Amino acid sequence: MTPPPDMTVAIGKLNLKNPVMTASGTFGYALEFSELMDVNRLGAVVLKGMSLIASRGNPPPRIVETASGMLNAIGLENIGLDAFIHKKLPFVKTLSTAVIINIYGKQVSDYAELAARLNDLDGIAGIEVNISCPNVKTGGIAFGVDPIAAYEVIHAVRTQTTLPVIAKLSPNVTDITVIARSVVDAGADAVSLINTLTGMAIDIETRRPKLANITGGLSGPAIKPVALRMVWQTANAVSVPVIGIGGIMTASDALEFIIAGASAIQVGTASFVNPRAAMDILDGIETWLKEKQITRLADLRGTLHSGH
Repeated sequence: MTPPPDMTVAIGKLNLKNPVMTASGTFGYALEFSELMDVNRLGAVVLKGMSLIASRGNPPPRIVETASGMLNAIGLENIGLDAFIHKKLPFVKTLSTAVIINIYGKQVSDYAELAARLNDLDGIAGIEVNISCPNVKTGGIAFGVDPIAAYEVIHAVRTQTTLPVIAKLSPNVTDITVIARSVVDAGADAVSLINTLTGMAIDIETRRPKLANITGGLSGPAIKPVALRMVWQTANAVSVPVIGIGGIMTASDALEFIIAGASAIQVGTASFVNPRAAMDILDGIETWLKEKQITRLADLRGTLHSGH
């Protein structure tokens, strides 16, 4: 009998058994999906974005379906670090798969404090840093669109933790490779991309925005071609692992990202449509590799043939 393909992935010093991760904000704190699938089969679980203190997020309506996608303006609602430690961490510690926590802040010191406190917690395997947040000290410009601000955030996190650090990049930039190089210089062990694209939707009867926040983050299949292009560009620009995100609904989608140069992928919006999407994608990747007689996933990474 043919042994299963080797699908292991190294993200810094973190070794994942396969490349399938969940995307922050789409998988809750993992407990919500634990009755629907064996969460421990996944390569890693990325928990919803967390801040130092609890946040109520934006007022509703906060989600609207669009053509081949979804707009969300949740506003990073979360229970805050202290409540997470007391209410969510006990379950998280029971998981055998890698658990990565996504963090965000309004100023650099917020990120630094979060990283320092998470560094001492059992059950956390890595930190994903959301730099798509507005920097309150610079008039609200997102950290992730300015290479200097992006560097400062990642450097602050890096100095406060020994855990693997993943920088989650915003696509709302002119050249994503500039930001990618900046965060790698600051000490990021990997980059994940893309975060959502900024969009909006309008109700023509009321002539009002469909989201209370007016604009929101576009995710789902509609953004996949943009995400794929940015992952390919970034994988060719940096030497650290790239984690592909954006409209991955099937194993074929995931394989496209890996061929483009991604070491791993994250499943997000697909989980709203099919709660078992991540598991289906994992099974699909393994089946495809067997059919093609590819024994190591790493042999497929970055094998795009340019031109025709």
